[in-house]
Order: sequence, then C-alpha cells, then structure tokens
Amino acid sequence: MGAQIHAYLMSEDARGQANFYVESLGGEIQSLTTFGETPGIPDAMKDKIMHLALTVADTNTLMMSDSFEPISYNRSISLALNYDEVSEAQTAYAKLSEGGVSKYPLALQPWGAYYGEVVDQFGVTWMITKQ
Repeated sequence: MGAQIHAYLMSEDARGQANFYVESLGGEIQSLTTFGETPGIPDAMKDKIMHLALTVADTNTLMMSDSFEPISYNRSISLALNYDEVSEAQTAYAKLSEGGVSKYPLALQPWGAYYGEVVDQFGVTWMITKQ
C-alpha cells in the first residue's frame, strides 16, 4: 500500500496565490473548479475556487481552495523545497520573498547545505535548501 502527501492550502485568494507560485517557482495550474459549477451557490461565491491543483518546481503538487473564513498561517507547518543547484534555490528564494518577509537569508550553513526561510506575501513559510 502506498500513499503520497500533497500540501492543501486554504487561501483568501487561491487563484492569485496559485499564479504567484507558478510565476515564482515555475509550473502550471493543472485543474481549477469554481463554486459556480455547483448548483444553488450565491452569485457572490460563484467565482471562488472550490479546488485548484497545480504543479510547481518540476513535479511538486500543491492544492488550494478559497476559504470563507479569515486565513492565518502559523509556524507549525512549512513547505520545504530542496534544489539541486544553488542558483535555482536563490531564484526561488528571491521570488518567494517579493512582498513577503525574509526570515533567514539563503546562505551556506555549518552543516554544509544552503538554507533559507521566507514567509511569502500570503503568509506561507517556505524552507529553501540546496544539499
């Protein structure tokens, strides 16, 4: 028996957040379903995202949905990206930092890997590494 874990993010702007990740990390939106495709949904909710799947940074899957409650991310969960090349890690770190907060600049660490941490403009914490 096998299984895979995929991050599922609740968002106040799933479409905008997904587009930011595609632009920052490379990838594409694989599928998108709005609440408007569900019968009886009020007009104000029709353009909201019920489910969105995207690939980023090659083959990594992220899933998202618009939330109808305020979103607050916290430090207990982070998304980690490990790159093969320092230049790729630096590019991802820089792009994810735009409009966000650099927690730990991407730098060579005493254990021999590059590591940096950023909270993006949507409040998601990213741990960027190059082993």
